[in-house]
Amino acid sequence: MDASAPEPGFLQIARQLRHEIRSGAYPPGSKLPSETELTRAFGVARMTVRGGIAELRSEGLIVSEQGKGVFVRPRPPVRRLASDRFARRHRDAGQAAFLAEASQVGATPAVDQVQVTSGRPPDSVAGLLGGVTDVVVRSRRYLLDGQPVETAVSYIPKAIAAGTKIADDDTGPGGIYARLEELGHRLDHFVEEVAARMPTQEERFRLQLPAGVPVVTVLRTAYDVHDVPVEVCDTVKSSQSYILEYRVDAT
Repeated sequence: MDASAPEPGFLQIARQLRHEIRSGAYPPGSKLPSETELTRAFGVARMTVRGGIAELRSEGLIVSEQGKGVFVRPRPPVRRLASDRFARRHRDAGQAAFLAEASQVGATPAVDQVQVTSGRPPDSVAGLLGGVTDVVVRSRRYLLDGQPVETAVSYIPKAIAAGTKIADDDTGPGGIYARLEELGHRLDHFVEEVAARMPTQEERFRLQLPAGVPVVTVLRTAYDVHDVPVEVCDTVKSSQSYILEYRVDAT
């Protein structure tokens, strides 16, 4: 601790513990020293230690377990490899993108809060769909090992989706994109808009986010081989659960 530093003591503690977590001194799943041990180690008051712990908790680096202590978040982030996740081989194997990602970290995937409706999309989505204003709307939440990590809302032109498995709660093996290709809309490419922001109160509740943890939003448009937009998907991801990786050719 540097008493002359302009940085408050609790932030100095958070910085030191953050460095030790990221350097591997405290690996994923490991228990941090108790408040009493940290108070002695840093030579500060208990409230200063609690402030440092609260800072790391708000960053999503640690989790508290009632009666057990404070632990480094055990599950590594999902590495979302944009150049691979929508590869046709995954659909051919009956795996939607989320299932393929879950297998990377050995986690058990699940989907809940599925709602399928129809109606008019937001104007911004209608624009991405080439002016289509009558759509099937699929809303759902994704979980890994029981922990919510993402919500998604897909908008598919009703002229394509009505009366098909896309309008059912369970779209079947390979998900929406497998069904679109079965309907003759062979996919060609995707365009994604990525942004970050703080979550709404509803998003914090649905994703069970600690205070101070932002979300990453990905607005994706899927195009078929005729350059026709066939789906827009608006996703909200827990930033503490994902690493977004993109491969860009230098040509």
